Amino acid sequence: MISCYENKEALPFYNSPDFTPIFEEPKSETHIIKEFVFTNQNEEDFGSMDLVGKIHVANFMFTSCTNICPVMTTNMTKIENEFENDEGVQLVSFTVTPWIDSPELLKRYKKEFTQNSSNWNFLTGDKKKIYKLARESYFAEEEIGFTKDSSDFLHTEHFLLVDKKLRIRGIYNGTLKLEMMQIIEDIKTLKKFN
Repeated sequence: MISCYENKEALPFYNSPDFTPIFEEPKSETHIIKEFVFTNQNEEDFGSMDLVGKIHVANFMFTSCTNICPVMTTNMTKIENEFENDEGVQLVSFTVTPWIDSPELLKRYKKEFTQNSSNWNFLTGDKKKIYKLARESYFAEEEIGFTKDSSDFLHTEHFLLVDKKLRIRGIYNGTLKLEMMQIIEDIKTLKKFN
């Protein structure tokens, strides 16, 4: 049998906020995560250039959330545990309440949930820049976000899988344990074929 795709195990590309999958690498320009630099829990600069050449999973959360954020952070630890010694896989949690979540608060929050691994960064910074990055680069909200601005609160349960070239390759519900098994498998696929 002849397949339409050279690589049946390849993950799709996502170039728009409606998350229409593209199963062949686009010949034209592919959407990539825009350049950014924010401050991590150790009060160090961390940005997109730290992620080039690495696979990463991004999410958007806040430390005072008592609803989905603790569930998402707990689920992210499953990915952390699977790839804890692999610097080629990074986890990035952006706060959506940067006016509250200082680096020190993010550091305490991280210690509550994680092994304190070096491959998981919690980022804070300018609210407008974080919200713009979330909505326009990561397509973080289900409601297509180009009509919103930073005065509209950002809250999403999505985990976004991004490849070594900063292209979105998967979207997952970060509140579901079953999705964590899928994202781990998809990371392994990206490591194998990307």
